[in-house]
Amino acid sequence: MADIPMSPRSTGTTRGRPLPPPALCGFLLLLMLLFAVSYAVGSAAGPVAPGLHGTGSGGNGGSGGDDDMPGMSHGSGE
Repeated sequence: MADIPMSPRSTGTTRGRPLPPPALCGFLLLLMLLFAVSYAVGSAAGPVAPGLHGTGSGGNGGSGGDDDMPGMSHGSGE
């Protein structure tokens, strides 16, 4: 009977780099595809509220307070 090598490693061949598992490659490919599709759908839908624009002065006019919420204190305990 002839000697038959049991594995490719026993023949003296070496691999250059270990490859990642195919499941990981498939998952990453699926994830990239999902992000690409969601980006395309979001771009096609356009802005959520096209008529909504800021005031241009940083939000609430620079007052720095919650003037639109009556009855709210700023932690003074009163």
